[in-house]
Amino acid sequence: MKLNVGDKIPEFKLNDQNGEEVSLSDFKGTNVLLSFHPLAWTGVCTKQMKALEKNYDKFAENNTAAVGLSVDPVPSKKAWAGDMGLEKLKILSDFWPHGGFADQLGIFIEEKGISGRVNILVDDSGEILWFKVYDIPELPDIEEVIAAVEDNS
Repeated sequence: MKLNVGDKIPEFKLNDQNGEEVSLSDFKGTNVLLSFHPLAWTGVCTKQMKALEKNYDKFAENNTAAVGLSVDPVPSKKAWAGDMGLEKLKILSDFWPHGGFADQLGIFIEEKGISGRVNILVDDSGEILWFKVYDIPELPDIEEVIAAVEDNS
């Protein structure tokens, strides 16, 4: 799948850092920001997830649930979430099949075994409203992401 505004992403069922299953259908009536990051425990990814946590209420005010996603396993996600002090943000594990959801979206980087750094805003039916692909070392501009969320709320 190549990402295009208006396309639908497939339904997903992934576990969050607490081992609880999360699916697109859990977000009825709400937009969802899928914030893919390559790997837990890395500097830019940590800043990306902390920015989502810090702005969690701003997303909610705009009828949007933000979630982080990477190929890391649940135990790593749990430890990392604790280390970062996450209290609201769910960070999902696309571990098994390894990067399966990212691969369905066409953003899995096979030779590195990671997803790309990508923000995808979808409505509750999975229709892509906005997306942006970043270079791996690039930190997404949280103000740009919030503006996209506000424009689509």
